[in-house]
Amino acid sequence: MKKFLSILFGCFIVGGCAPRPKEIKIALALPLTGDIAVLGQGIRRAAILAVEEAVKAGRFPGVKVLTVDFDDRSDRKEAVNVANRIVSDSDIVGVLGHFNSGCSIPASAIYAQAGLPMISPASSNPTLTLQQMSPSWGRPRTIFRVNTTDDVQGAAAAEFIWNSLKKKRVAAIHDKTSYGQGVAEEFRKRFLALGGEVISFDGIQVGDKDFKSLLTRIKDEKPEALYFGGIYNEGGLLVRQARELGLKAPFTGSEANYDPEFFRIAGANVDGVYVTFLGRPPQLLDSAKQFIEKYKIRWPQDEVKAYDHYGYEIANLYLDAVEKVGPDRAKIVDYLRTVKHQGVLGETSFDEKGDTLNKVITIFTIKDGKFVPYE
Repeated sequence: MKKFLSILFGCFIVGGCAPRPKEIKIALALPLTGDIAVLGQGIRRAAILAVEEAVKAGRFPGVKVLTVDFDDRSDRKEAVNVANRIVSDSDIVGVLGHFNSGCSIPASAIYAQAGLPMISPASSNPTLTLQQMSPSWGRPRTIFRVNTTDDVQGAAAAEFIWNSLKKKRVAAIHDKTSYGQGVAEEFRKRFLALGGEVISFDGIQVGDKDFKSLLTRIKDEKPEALYFGGIYNEGGLLVRQARELGLKAPFTGSEANYDPEFFRIAGANVDGVYVTFLGRPPQLLDSAKQFIEKYKIRWPQDEVKAYDHYGYEIANLYLDAVEKVGPDRAKIVDYLRTVKHQGVLGETSFDEKGDTLNKVITIFTIKDGKFVPYE
């Protein structure tokens, strides 16, 4: 019976009884080195866990199923290089990545041109999927994401500061990236619509360490709150230096500040800090409890990171697709357009743009050195 099922599966996945592929690959296009490698490495571990579970369960008899690493280093040009390498490998059935919007957006056109599905675990700039709806796109719509978008996140932060914190004058800062500036612009748009005042809107350079000149000018403008679109490296420094200057206005950061590294960088003065998060982190999801347990067994030395369950879910989406329609890129794209997947995120399905229908935003505050859901 096992031999018969193996032959049947081999015929199914390639359509007829042509020679079956020796390997089925999922490309992991992530920042595996550099400042935010800790996040990319966590997603990588989660994807490997999903593939190992599928292989152990015997879901792909006689075929080697594996993940292949591609380090984009959070760099736009390197992401394009990575994308060109990925599409040239016919055994790759899908891309898990990229992490940064600034990498995902230019790489996505290359994947789409090749008809290769891409599912991002974290890129939140609306342009990533919205570009596919333009008449000038001229490619298949192969781009998806399991996280919600910055137009939702930025608006949620604005409503939180206006409605919950009751602040009406805000200084906004961003890191000039597609992600950071994009979410800050969405924040500004919604805050102004609510009737608030954005007294300044400044960009900083990723990698810079000294923001005291900017913060001194902002302090003189007497903001009631600060908003930052960017990653924890700069976010933590902004909080530390603002407090050193006596600028105590509450600080709200976008979801890339949701990481324990933020505490190390920001130091002790983190009272009055809030962070929005795209969806809910795994520790707050009942549907992710088993994932966390399995992750800790497989990777006992590594902490479960905020985006790891997204990587696990994407890998399982690809595995399910291959099992049901075979390692055919076009068929996998069609499968993803109509999927209703029950997994660690609850139900995952996509709209016509490729965006998740799950629009949840969680807001955290910091208490006793931990991120705690705001109530």
